[in-house]
Amino acid sequence: MNLPNKLTVSRFGLTVVFLWAMFSKFAYNDTLALIFFCLAGITDFLDGRIARARKLITNFGILMDPLADKIMVCSAFIAFVESTHLNPTAPVRVGAWMVVIIVGRELAITGLRLLAASKNIVLAAERYGKHKTISQIICIIALLVVDACDEWKPALKNLFAPWVPQFAEIMLWVTVGLTALSGLIYLWRNRALYLEDV
Repeated sequence: MNLPNKLTVSRFGLTVVFLWAMFSKFAYNDTLALIFFCLAGITDFLDGRIARARKLITNFGILMDPLADKIMVCSAFIAFVESTHLNPTAPVRVGAWMVVIIVGRELAITGLRLLAASKNIVLAAERYGKHKTISQIICIIALLVVDACDEWKPALKNLFAPWVPQFAEIMLWVTVGLTALSGLIYLWRNRALYLEDV
């Protein structure tokens, strides 16, 4: 259990406390949810960077790093559907169909990785997948800021409130499109894995 793998595992715990903060009702809970998610995003950046720099890449990391990302991201988007339902006047509405695309893509790729593992093949994340993950994290942070800025002092709130909802809306659409595209590319490039079993 090297440092990159510890950071990967910590992302599971940060996801749990992020969800707890998001749905708790106390002062600054949305701000705390934002902080926990940002910390989880930082671990996602650091574990891969450290693993490559120190040559600590392991099969555990190759498999668990994308899984930790998927759980973190899918949990956040599912939570947004619920929070949107609870707040009909939310400035940015996350549609259930959008989350179905995001979660469906992640489940499909996880299934493909499990199929590959059954054949003693390890599928690492690709460049498109990394771009997708970055867009998802930016989108989630923007959506969290939309909720959290209502808890901030007027000077700070006025700095973000005029433009963050529009940015979050744009990033939501970009994320859905990029998530679908990256999934299709990944399935196509690795089609030999599942077509040979058809």
